Amino acid sequence: MITSISGYGHIVFSSICVYIFIVVALRIFGKKELAQLSVFDLVFILLISNAVQNAMVGTDSTLGGGVIAALSLFVVNYIFKLIIYRFPRAGKLIQGHAILLIYKGHLNTINLIKAKISSEELMEAIREHGATTIVEIDLAVLEVDGNISVLSHEFHVKTSKKRKPHKVIKKQTN
Repeated sequence: MITSISGYGHIVFSSICVYIFIVVALRIFGKKELAQLSVFDLVFILLISNAVQNAMVGTDSTLGGGVIAALSLFVVNYIFKLIIYRFPRAGKLIQGHAILLIYKGHLNTINLIKAKISSEELMEAIREHGATTIVEIDLAVLEVDGNISVLSHEFHVKTSKKRKPHKVIKKQTN
C-alpha cells in the first residue's frame, strides 16, 4: 500500500514531536542518564523506542514510512545541533550547563543533590580516573553530555622555571 504525501507529512510531524519530547524528557529527568548506561537504562531506552515507534509512523509500517521517520529524526537532530552551535544561549537552555561537583578536594553536596548523583556514583567516577579519595581531586564536573570529568593532583600544570635570556654573540670585526 502506497502512502500519500499527506501521510508522509503526518510521519514527519509525529517524528519531530517525539524527538522534541524525548529531548525535553531527558533534560528534565537528568543528564546523568545520558553517559552512564546501566542495564536498567538500556532496557528503558529500548522500551521507549518501541513505545514511540507507532506514534511516529502510525499504521504505515512500509519501508517508505520508516525511511521518512528516520530522515525526519536526522534532519531535526541536525537543526538542533546547528542551533546549539550558532546560539550558545539556546544550547544552555536545551542542554543545560556543566555542574561543579568537587573543587580542590571539597565536595559540593548541593550540586550533587541537584544533579541526582549518589556519592557511590561519584566515587566510581573518581576511581575510574585513578584517584581513591575526594581529597585527591582538584576538579570534578558533571558535563552537559552526562559524563563526569575528573582532574586530580597528578594533573597539575607545572610551571616552568623562568628562563635566562639568550646571550647575544656579537661578531667581532678585526
